[in-house]
Amino acid sequence: MPEQKIIAVIGATGAQGGGLVRAILADPEARFSVRAITRDPGSEKGLALAAAGADVVAGDADVPASLEAAFAGAYGAFLVTNFWEHMSTEREIAQATALALATKAAGVEHVIWSTLEDTRKWVPVSDERMPTLRDEYNVPHFDAKGEADSVFVTEQLPVTFLRVAFYWENFIYFGQGPHTGPDGNLVLGLPLGGGKLPGIAVGDVGKVAFGIFAKGTSMVGESVGIAGESLSGPELASAFATHLGRPVTFYDMPFDDYRALGFPGADDMGNMYQWQAIMGEEFLGYRSADTARALNPELLNFDAWLSANASRIPTE
Repeated sequence: MPEQKIIAVIGATGAQGGGLVRAILADPEARFSVRAITRDPGSEKGLALAAAGADVVAGDADVPASLEAAFAGAYGAFLVTNFWEHMSTEREIAQATALALATKAAGVEHVIWSTLEDTRKWVPVSDERMPTLRDEYNVPHFDAKGEADSVFVTEQLPVTFLRVAFYWENFIYFGQGPHTGPDGNLVLGLPLGGGKLPGIAVGDVGKVAFGIFAKGTSMVGESVGIAGESLSGPELASAFATHLGRPVTFYDMPFDDYRALGFPGADDMGNMYQWQAIMGEEFLGYRSADTARALNPELLNFDAWLSANASRIPTE
């Protein structure tokens, strides 16, 4: 049997990276071995990955020197950063730069960088439809990742850019699902501007990344946008009603009202939704369920995801 190629996975205990680790370990052909990189290999999640068969090692994008050994000898690398952990554009760009340079130094043959669009390439910050944030951004959590793309290009890395959609898990963990209104009825309030929201089960992101690695280096240089399904607000509400067993109405919240909700990042998220609405069909075209399904035949649509997760969605 030929020696397995090593895939090094940043964020291995997180949502995207963890999904890829599980996909590699579940591969019946055992085409790759997985090196799970985490800041704390001794954490509960790190120990669980080790027990499942992963090689769990220490590595921290905030400490570039720690990445040398983490990527040494790896054929492939999956790179992701978590903006919401710190909400700093400067730190996000610094982390992405450190990861890119470390994979180059290690001679990694195929890098997948989980990124997002720099919205300023389509809508300048001078556009008065949205407020400018932090003096230079429309959507900081998009724009910083998109800005970091240039490092991968400048360094001529063998990279596939992976752009994911809204996680349906946000309906569970971040309070974006239906809520019970004053009259006792459920309302799904999102600022979609009359458009559709592309979404995906977070576990499918890792499976798609595995599908990209399984194709060798044929997708190096490509930008791959994925979704499980794109649905309008009323379509989302109808699906929720079916699986929650209660009527759900959709409220297309004004963007300014969403930005004014006041939770950390509300202005960023409000601008994200507004940019997506401004882009309309063009944005939807950047997130393809067909592309995702070709790479991950097990891709879930929203109905299938709700079948497994509706009971976990808080509605009060």
